[in-house]
Amino acid sequence: MTALQKKSDNPIAHLTPEDIEQLGVELDAIRQDVLDARGASDAAYIRKVISVQRKLELGSRAVLLASVFPPAWVVGTAGLSVAKILENMEIGHNILHGQWDWMRDPKIHSTTWEWDMATPAKQWQHSHNELHHTYTNVIGKDNDLGYGIMRVDEDQPWHPFFLVQPFWNFVNACFFEYGIAAYDLELGANIKRKKTKDPEFKARVSQVLKKIRNQATKDYVVHPALSLPTGSFLPTLAANFTANVVRNLWSHSIIMCGHFPEGVETFEKRSIEGETRGEWYVRQMLGSANISGSKAMHLMSGNLSHQIEHHLFPDLPSNRYAEIAPKVKDLFDKYGLNYHAAPFPKQVASAWHKVIRLSLPNGWLATTNAKNVVPQTKLLYKMTTGGAKVRRAAQARLNQQARRAAEARAA
Repeated sequence: MTALQKKSDNPIAHLTPEDIEQLGVELDAIRQDVLDARGASDAAYIRKVISVQRKLELGSRAVLLASVFPPAWVVGTAGLSVAKILENMEIGHNILHGQWDWMRDPKIHSTTWEWDMATPAKQWQHSHNELHHTYTNVIGKDNDLGYGIMRVDEDQPWHPFFLVQPFWNFVNACFFEYGIAAYDLELGANIKRKKTKDPEFKARVSQVLKKIRNQATKDYVVHPALSLPTGSFLPTLAANFTANVVRNLWSHSIIMCGHFPEGVETFEKRSIEGETRGEWYVRQMLGSANISGSKAMHLMSGNLSHQIEHHLFPDLPSNRYAEIAPKVKDLFDKYGLNYHAAPFPKQVASAWHKVIRLSLPNGWLATTNAKNVVPQTKLLYKMTTGGAKVRRAAQARLNQQARRAAEARAA
């Protein structure tokens, strides 16, 4: 049975093993209906998106040739930012998932596509498709959940290092593509295990550095150099840097909204021991969250605004997620499960609230107010500067405060 990460209220306690397997059967049927129906209109969709993206990028780079003029800089930078987001989210991410392999078009295929990201496609496919989508939200197995650098669950022991978690998360957001590249390399783990001289690891590092070098040459040398005749070298350089940061911030925010808002469940390692197809589906359902919004929102998110549907059916064409979302929600309602969906600002705020909350000891944020902020800050200082014994004693005090506060609210 799927084992939640030590939750007091188990959202699947009311389901029998038979319920879970029947849910899996019904989800399989939804998937099969899409597989049977996909065809020319779906192929036309992805080809149109690719065509629009390429024209938008080309047009934006042409405008940036005159970016010494502020209006041209603004228009060109905005257009290039949108083009990079489309290439990364709706095109690259989904093609590399194999969503369009059925077209048998060698130019739009998961085995041949290379995207405008620091990490090589094949390395990303391993860490994302094979690991993240298999071990979704399993603490200690799914490094996409916090990318191995953040505290993502209350049961993870708190350490003073986590106080810088909000700052580190912001830096990671600004340079997200490089953080992903380091994550795909398992850089921290390989350094810790002293495997940096391993030939296979060195080969993968070489691939990443080559990819970064090619990207940097394109964005920070070639295109700015083309703007030299108009005196726009530096403005074009700044535009390319800005567009990359905008793309990084956007993709980071979308991904954070998909798995990190308050209320999204995490799971114990033992949850995957003997896991059935139905239990795997339930884990995807409870470990993902959607972003409600317009068609433009869905397009710009790569349809990861339908994160629940994407994690249930990662190989289905992304343009079909909106179509099947009501059917999936009906199953959530039928089986008494929480369909986690909210507008983009609310999901971003919720995800960042969780980042900040878990950067602090359990219960500190919830039990701190204007009246007790001074003693609470002193307690936090002791936990930060003291040893493990001091932290355990202080945590026990915070737990007691949290219980009393909960009892007062319930009274």
